[in-house]
Amino acid sequence: MTIAPPVLSPDPVRGGEVRTPRGRRVAPVVAVVTTLAAVVQQVLHAVGVVGGQPWPWLLVAAPAWLLALRGLRGLRAVPAPPPVVVRAVDRLRRIPAWAGAAAVLAMAAAVWAALQDHEPLIGHEEAVYGNKARSWLDGTPDAGWGTYRPVGLPALGRIALAVHDDVGALRVVALLLALFTLTATYLVAARLTTPRRAVVATLLLLSGLGFLRRVPLFLNDIGATGLLLIVVYLLVRAQEKPGSRALLVLPLPALAAFYLRYGVVGTLAAVAVAAVLAYGPRAWLAQGRRLALCAGVLLAGLIPHFIYATDVTGSPLGLIFSATEHAGRAYVGDGLLYYLSVFPYRLAGDLGGVVMAAGLWGLGAAIRRRRGNRRTGVATSRPCDRSRVFLGMSAVLTFIVLGVATDGEPRFVYLPVVLLTVLGVQTLAESAGRWSQAVLTAIAALAAVTVPATAQYVAHDAMPGPTAQRVSTLAVARQLAGDRPCLLVTGYEPDLGWYSGCDAVTFGQYRRMAPASGASGASGASGAEVSLILFERGRLQPGPASLRRLIGGRATTTRTIPTEGSLGTATVITLRALRPDAVSAGARRPARR
Repeated sequence: MTIAPPVLSPDPVRGGEVRTPRGRRVAPVVAVVTTLAAVVQQVLHAVGVVGGQPWPWLLVAAPAWLLALRGLRGLRAVPAPPPVVVRAVDRLRRIPAWAGAAAVLAMAAAVWAALQDHEPLIGHEEAVYGNKARSWLDGTPDAGWGTYRPVGLPALGRIALAVHDDVGALRVVALLLALFTLTATYLVAARLTTPRRAVVATLLLLSGLGFLRRVPLFLNDIGATGLLLIVVYLLVRAQEKPGSRALLVLPLPALAAFYLRYGVVGTLAAVAVAAVLAYGPRAWLAQGRRLALCAGVLLAGLIPHFIYATDVTGSPLGLIFSATEHAGRAYVGDGLLYYLSVFPYRLAGDLGGVVMAAGLWGLGAAIRRRRGNRRTGVATSRPCDRSRVFLGMSAVLTFIVLGVATDGEPRFVYLPVVLLTVLGVQTLAESAGRWSQAVLTAIAALAAVTVPATAQYVAHDAMPGPTAQRVSTLAVARQLAGDRPCLLVTGYEPDLGWYSGCDAVTFGQYRRMAPASGASGASGASGAEVSLILFERGRLQPGPASLRRLIGGRATTTRTIPTEGSLGTATVITLRALRPDAVSAGARRPARR
C-alpha cells in the first residue's frame, strides 16, 4: 500500500499553498489498516485459528474514519460507490428482509445448540430457577430459592420439566426466549426504521458478547428484554399514531416482564420518565382516559404480587426492595461506574459498540434539532425526532437508574443495547448518503462473521472456567444423592441441590437455623441428614473456629471426595442426626445426568 502525498490547498489569507494537517493524512491509513485488521481477526476467530478475546480494532478505526472523512468536506460531492459495489449490493437486496430475519434466528439456534456441549452442566443462577420449577413438579426442595425472586421463569421451567426432566428441557426454554426477543427486536426495529435495517440491528444484537454469552442459559434477562421492547414500541405508537389504543395493550407485556423479572421495575421507571421528557406531559394528559385505564389494568395485574409480598414481608413493595438489597453492589453507584467502564465494548463488542456510539450521536443530533425549533421558531427537526429522543433517553436513563439501584451486569442492560443499536443503524444509514446501502451491507457482513467468532470465544474462553467448577460440584452431588432426607451446607447450594435432590443452604443460612436444637432444611422439616461440604478451593467457607461452632459438639463422620474440577478435593462432614427416627424431610430424587 502506498501513502498518498500531502494534499496542498490554497491559503485563503496569503494566497499560497499549505499542507493538509498531518492527522488528516495519517487518518485514512489508520482507518483502512485497523478495519482490515478487525475483519481478518474476526474471520480467524470464526474458523477457530486464534483464540482469546478479540482486540477492539474498530474502536480505533471509527474515529480514524471520522477524521479522514472530514477531509472530504471541501469536495462538492461525495463520490458514488464503485459499480462493482453497487451490483453486489443490488444482488443482496433481492433477498427479502423476512428471509434475512429468519437467517438470524436460524443462526441463533445453531449457536445455542453448539454451545450446549461446552457448558452442559447447570449453573448457579440457572439451578435456582430450575430447583423451584422441579419443586412445583414433584416436591423436590427448592435449594437456593429466595422469596425475592420472580416466579415467571420457574413457571416456564415447570412446563418444560413435565415434558422432559433434565437440564436440556430448561435450556430449550432459554432458546425460545432468545428467539422471541430477537423476533421482537426485528419487528419493532422494522416499524421504527425499515425491515432491512431491522435485520442489521438484530444481527448486531446477536453478535455482541454480552448478549450471546447468555443465549444458551436458563435465565430471565433475555426474555424480559423482548417484553420491555414491546412496551417501548407501544408507547411510541400511542403518541405517533392518532387514535391508537396501544396504551390499552401495554399492561400485558409490562406485567409479563415484571413477573419474569422483578428488576424491570427500574427499567420501566426509566422508560416512563423518558416518555414524559420526550413527548411532554401535555401529550400524555391528552390521553387521560386511555392512560387511566392502562394504570388501572397494571395495578389490577399487580394485586396478586402485592398480596404475596405483604404476606411474606409485611409490605406490598417488600419483595421489590428485597431484590434490590440482594444486589451485589459494593456501594451505591458502583453499577453505574461499571457500565461507564465497559461501555460499549463489553456490552456489544467493537462492531456493536461503534453502532451504539452512533446511536448516542443520533440522540444528540435529534435533541439539538428540537431545541433549535424552540429557540428560533423555525422547523428544523424531523417528524421522527421525538421518537428518537424517547428511545435514546430510555437507554441513557436505564443505565443511570440500574447503575445506581443495583450492581453492574451486561445482562441487566440488554434493552439499552437494543435501543442504541437500532438508533445507531438508523443514524449510520442516514449519514452515509448514497453509500448507505453499501455501509449497511458491510456492517451486516461483518456482524455475520462476528457471531461465530464470538461463539468461539464464549465456548473456548468464557465457558471452560464455570464448567470446570461444576465438575467438582457434580462429583460431590452424585456421591451424596439418595432416597434419604438430606440437607447440604455449602457455598454452592443451588448446583448441589439440583444434582443431588437434597435441600441445600449456605453456611450463613445454616448458622441462623440453630443447629444445636436439630437442624432442619429450608422446607422446615426436621430429621434430615446434615452434611457440611468444604472444597479445597471453595468460596464462602467458614474457618476452623466457625466450623466448630456450626458442628456444635455433635458426632460427625468425615470423608473426602476427590474431584477433577477446579474446586479440588471436597471434604464432607456429616453430622449424626439427633433424632434418627424423625419423619422424612421430603422425597429425594436420584442424581441428575
